[in-house]
Amino acid sequence: MAKEYNRNPAAVEALSPEQYHVTQENGTERAFTGVYWDNHEPGIYVDVVSGEPLFASVDKFESGSGWPSFTKPIDTGNVVEKRDRSHFMVRTEVRSTFGDSHLGHVFPDGPRDQGGLRYCINSAALRFIHLDDLEAEGYGQFKSLFTKEDA
Repeated sequence: MAKEYNRNPAAVEALSPEQYHVTQENGTERAFTGVYWDNHEPGIYVDVVSGEPLFASVDKFESGSGWPSFTKPIDTGNVVEKRDRSHFMVRTEVRSTFGDSHLGHVFPDGPRDQGGLRYCINSAALRFIHLDDLEAEGYGQFKSLFTKEDA
């Protein structure tokens, strides 16, 4: 049976002030302050509100921006891209599909050999699940992201 993801009102109520500001009010944490910007552990990042799987550490890279940066989402069906005209700029906002959390933005300045995208994501919108805990947390199907298949 597939795990279901949806906006969890109890999870919204339990958010820290910064998590609430980022996910519910389209905020941005300060660069180099988020808990995951420099995380190098293997695992996946899920929406702090819905638990839907968003990004994997295998797609994370050092962008120098001060926010966790990824080349792609785990499943494009779990992210929604919207035009953002705030702050006198035109950018592409990234939101979670089921939790409707503001995650960050996507830019066309990522590693060219990996598609050229940089998903610049706020740590406050994420919960990290270590590879060793995937099974226990109900995300065992994503362990395959961390195994290399021999050609």
